[in-house]
Amino acid sequence: ISAWWLAQSRNKRLITLDLHHPDGKALALKLIEDVDIVIENFRPGRLEGWNLGYECMKAINPGVILVRISGFGQTGPYRERAGYGNVSESMGGVRYVTGFPDRPPVRVGVSLGDSLAAQHAAFGAMLALRARERDGQGQVVDVAITEAVFALTEAMLTEYKHADIVRERAGNSLLRAAPSNVYQTADGHWLAIGGNGENVFRRFAQALGRPSLVEDERFRNNHARVAHHDELDEIIGSWVASHTLAEAQAILDEAGVPAGPVMSIADIAADRQYQERGMIAAVPDERMSEGVVFMPGVVPRLVETPGAIVHTGGDLGADNQAIYGDFLGLDARELERLQAEGVI
Repeated sequence: ISAWWLAQSRNKRLITLDLHHPDGKALALKLIEDVDIVIENFRPGRLEGWNLGYECMKAINPGVILVRISGFGQTGPYRERAGYGNVSESMGGVRYVTGFPDRPPVRVGVSLGDSLAAQHAAFGAMLALRARERDGQGQVVDVAITEAVFALTEAMLTEYKHADIVRERAGNSLLRAAPSNVYQTADGHWLAIGGNGENVFRRFAQALGRPSLVEDERFRNNHARVAHHDELDEIIGSWVASHTLAEAQAILDEAGVPAGPVMSIADIAADRQYQERGMIAAVPDERMSEGVVFMPGVVPRLVETPGAIVHTGGDLGADNQAIYGDFLGLDARELERLQAEGVI
């Protein structure tokens, strides 16, 4: 049993369908007659090769919205290239600026490109549904994983085009503001601190027991602090190193300085904030020895109509009867035939 599958496929209805088979294509089109959104994650042109492209869908359901997720999008010279999140994170500009300047580019520890593309796909689908309210017409939502990553790069393009600045890797330093870094505590933890606002830095200096820092020419404003961030980090690092995580966190919380520990998944699972917000969800599942599967809760939180996790990911084809029989109205004999021929 894959824990990834149980979490990623939660709340989904699970059917099987061979799109290479003529009867499979016919079933797909029959489903498409009554749906709002179709999502596909093939190389551009694959659906068209099966005679299941958007024009075919639109002919039977003018309001259908086709969300197409691919490495580089449906157009352009790279459209036919295979695309994975690893490549898109690299070509989207994020990996170039991730890591320390004297070391190779570093991968973010999660599949950032895939997750960003999924969020843009969901957002695009919602926009298309809203647009459909005006004229009843669906459309294609074209999501490129590379572009979803590129959209995360803040003002990097503007800086380059107008000031000839190519942002480079800077480790944990924030290139445009200081102080903003992680510092090791006396008990071996890492504490992230963002004390870069002018009022925040004033409170931070007080909390450090060094109120005179705000009058120091090296640190008198953000521009000066960025220019002397190494010296400032040394001062902050020494202070943090003389306190445990709990001590430093309490002092900075009292002073109103943004700070928080670098947390492992074990830390997150035990954290009261995550727990009280319902983000450590335990979903019943008899297949697991504990009787539950733990997974992240629902984001975002809608106050009046909150989301819920109804079930974990199940077996492929678990909902064939419900979808093909109850929803499409196929009788038992037809379902048996389709299953025997490997269509479903």
